[in-house]
Amino acid sequence: MITAPHKTKQYLLAVAKVLVLAITFGYIFYKLKHNSSLDFGEFMAAISSKGIVSLYIFLLFFIFAAANWFFEILKWQTLVSVFKKIDFKTSLKQSLASLTVSLATPNRIGEYGAKALFFESKNRKKVLLLNFYSSGIQMFITTVFGLLGLLYLLRNFNIKYSIVTLSYFGIGIILLFAIGYYFRGKELLLKGFSIAKTIRFFKDISLSIKLKTVLFSIVRYVIFSSLFYGMLLFFGANIDVAVAFPLIFAMYLLVSILPTLFIFDVVIRGGVAVWLFSFAEIPELTVLSTVLAMWLFNFVLPSLLGSFFVITYQPTTR
Repeated sequence: MITAPHKTKQYLLAVAKVLVLAITFGYIFYKLKHNSSLDFGEFMAAISSKGIVSLYIFLLFFIFAAANWFFEILKWQTLVSVFKKIDFKTSLKQSLASLTVSLATPNRIGEYGAKALFFESKNRKKVLLLNFYSSGIQMFITTVFGLLGLLYLLRNFNIKYSIVTLSYFGIGIILLFAIGYYFRGKELLLKGFSIAKTIRFFKDISLSIKLKTVLFSIVRYVIFSSLFYGMLLFFGANIDVAVAFPLIFAMYLLVSILPTLFIFDVVIRGGVAVWLFSFAEIPELTVLSTVLAMWLFNFVLPSLLGSFFVITYQPTTR
């Protein structure tokens, strides 16, 4: 016989699923309906003006976006193997469901908690740390390529910058490392995990897993950067590849380090992209259409598939 508490938990779980999906799809609808940077009608008009050929080109874009998520899912499967073997289908379910949950959260922070719910309670701290490691490696790749892009900008375009401001930035980085060193032995955020223990956990990850994580992160970066360039060309940009990619690299770095509320995420990304590509005299409509299309392909479409896994989710009881 099913106990009342169990029925209550099932009811609350169902309510939570509906609430998550309502927030996610409400967020998507809001961004498409109330995009202050680009009217959705203008976006669709830009696509329809290309005629039937746009269908074939968008199929190619979809393949690129699918490849991007393929390597993200493969990366998560590889990292989880630190403590548990999972197949690709399970990794896909966890990755896309967590994307759906996190889409309407600032900087997709909800992904951390969502992925942890797929595992037993004893392993959830490890899952949080592995997800942080995955994001950290991806951010490292973004930073390396982004700095190269910024150097290109400073050398080839008349961008005003202050040595004093750069010095303050450098001092801030040094202070962060100093604070981290001071608190290295103290428990932070996760009970039982100090900075020193967290670093030790990362060191214990095998070299082969680390190398695969870096490789998959680089491949992902190349794929979605190439996709951005392809979409720029589709929407009418006249820009050489040698100019476009440094700008794309710089853009991804800048939007990654800017803290954003979820309701302004697409707006800020669009603003940064418009500013950077203005140096190459790319029209604003072209850049904003590209940013919106990237958001639809890399986040909205996968979240639609992930919504199925949210609905079918059953909690891990052990």
